[in-house]
Amino acid sequence: MVFIPPPQLASASRPSYGEAYANILAAHRRSPLTSASSVIMLVAPDVDAVCAARMLADLFKQDDVMHRIIPVSGIAELERMREELTTYSELHTLILINMGAILDLPSPAWFGEFSTKLTVHVIDSSRPQNLSSLFLGGENGERIIIWDDGETEKLEEERKAWEALMYEPEPDSDEDDSDLESDGASEEEDEEEDVGGDYEDDSSPSGKRRSGGENGPRRRKRRRTDEGRPLRMSHADRDRYSSIINKHYTLGTWHGQSASGTIYILATVLERVDSDLLWLAILGLTHQYITTRISHEEYEKYHSIYYDEVFRLNPPLPADASSRIKSLHPDDQSIRATEELRFMLFRHWTLYDAMYHSSYVASKLGIWKERGRKRLSGLLAKMGFSIPQTQQPYSHMDMDLKKHLRSKLEAIAPEYGLVELSYSSFLRCFGYRSQPLSAADAVEAISALLDVAGGVRMEVEVEGTRNGGEWFGGGRLWDLQERWRGEERENIPPGGGAVKRKEKGNEGGEEKGEEREKVQWWMKNFWAAYDALSNINKLRSALPLSMSLHRAIIRQGSSIIDRQDIRTMRNHRVVVLTEGPDLALFSHPGVLSRLALWLVDALRDRVNGQSLSGRKSKRKSLPFVVACLNEKAGSYVVVGVTGAMDFGDVRKNEFGLAFLDAKERCNARTRHGSFDTSVIEINQADIKIFLETLAEDPEY
Repeated sequence: MVFIPPPQLASASRPSYGEAYANILAAHRRSPLTSASSVIMLVAPDVDAVCAARMLADLFKQDDVMHRIIPVSGIAELERMREELTTYSELHTLILINMGAILDLPSPAWFGEFSTKLTVHVIDSSRPQNLSSLFLGGENGERIIIWDDGETEKLEEERKAWEALMYEPEPDSDEDDSDLESDGASEEEDEEEDVGGDYEDDSSPSGKRRSGGENGPRRRKRRRTDEGRPLRMSHADRDRYSSIINKHYTLGTWHGQSASGTIYILATVLERVDSDLLWLAILGLTHQYITTRISHEEYEKYHSIYYDEVFRLNPPLPADASSRIKSLHPDDQSIRATEELRFMLFRHWTLYDAMYHSSYVASKLGIWKERGRKRLSGLLAKMGFSIPQTQQPYSHMDMDLKKHLRSKLEAIAPEYGLVELSYSSFLRCFGYRSQPLSAADAVEAISALLDVAGGVRMEVEVEGTRNGGEWFGGGRLWDLQERWRGEERENIPPGGGAVKRKEKGNEGGEEKGEEREKVQWWMKNFWAAYDALSNINKLRSALPLSMSLHRAIIRQGSSIIDRQDIRTMRNHRVVVLTEGPDLALFSHPGVLSRLALWLVDALRDRVNGQSLSGRKSKRKSLPFVVACLNEKAGSYVVVGVTGAMDFGDVRKNEFGLAFLDAKERCNARTRHGSFDTSVIEINQADIKIFLETLAEDPEY
């Protein structure tokens, strides 16, 4: 076995997270060349991965394990990092966080040719997982450790099919009518040396196989009958096994247990849980939920676990304080369970803006039209909120209005179709340093830092300048260094101090300089988000950035719907952005994905469902393809999302394979820049033929 189950499924013969962590510590202490490059974490740039990396780093710190954290933006960057890792002679433990699950890691294309002392741990919430990484034995297979959430136990049928295709002899052979006498042994050896090249490039992010997953290391020796002939599977069995494997890889992508949740289970096994680790695990779960990576039902399952943990690790509230959302004393760092309204950053924004920028409210009221905005104003008026009250910051509203906000919403909002205005969540107190911050607000701030803290010009509203007129209104450009000036940075990107010197000395290498600059902005964003997890002042300073980001999303989304820029294809809908003031902003995949999700939420109750795969299915969905021109790179960033028809439900995203299939059929020049297979970059000249091919019947 090369996957480890969660503790509740572990046994004496099946070690779990605790044993895997103990092996990391043992390898570190045995290593004669212990250094920061002995244990390396490669971390994807998303909120869940950043939280998991922070949690694991805290555990390593407690055990005096020197380690290094390296952010990796996508498959191309991971391939470059792989080449660099081959030069690290002291490396013995590599941890991949939210990356690598779909890759054939034991193959020579990835880590099959590394030193045998290297162990690769994969903590990834994305699904499906590569079957070779899960089930391959031998020297290469055993050192790939997949931290599983228990779902692999249900893949028994896929495992049997994979083992049959991997190890059983092929049904076609030249020796069907001849005996295997003296040359039988040599033929067996030749068969062993045949690595089987009938599969796609292992570096393909989709992991799609042409021959039903028949890639991997050498076949085992053939089993023989009493007559000396090899046992062969039939053509029917081979087709059936191939169908099972293809189904595993082609049903689409989805997400399992969050990476931060996996690390929290590890901390529980080690008996080291505290409020800090619990808060980070809650942020990872909340990120999965508000980005529709998991369904409401799945969210409630994990929420109930964290709910019990909150009451176990935090003192009970006084009877008169249960309804108050404020710190009880200057050193209060407690976490509390709460019901979170589906209003965007409403504790830090005006009530009107918070509702206006909520995708749920947008879908029910249609705020992109004048009629929808009037309905929103009418709802607030019916609740007894005056326009001046709803236009001032929430913290400045009358206490009586804030006290009765939820009760009035419950009584009046259902008349407008707003029946799911809240969900169970958490908030955390920060004592004298800040007002309590909800998990959803913290996730929005961290996401904004990861996406747009650098690399794009963003204007943020200055507090107190709203409605200030021509002279005193408006905002200013967001500047990360200016915002955090005077704050001592905890982390510096690897090689960050030497990057500028290299660029200055690179005469005639403008392209390399631009590429390094491009890498540098997302790396700075990663470390900004990483530092903000442990610094409430930095985290709160990112809230205005998140607000500006949501203004741009609403502005662009409303324009798309109002101008009827959505084209309806046979099996999906398409939006192409080629102009506008925010074009550079939406050329970032993370921001473009947010826009696509907003469009799905906004149009869920207004358009008919479709089936992307072309198969007749009772479960309709809302497949959206959104493309944005990147003028600087001369390409289009294309994002595919598959929304569910019911709010809170989730559909598997089938666009990863659909994109690859369309690319192969039209020979478009493409590039995968992230770990999300449903995000692809298309050459500007090929975008038209690519979208036309995507709309045709898929061949898989």
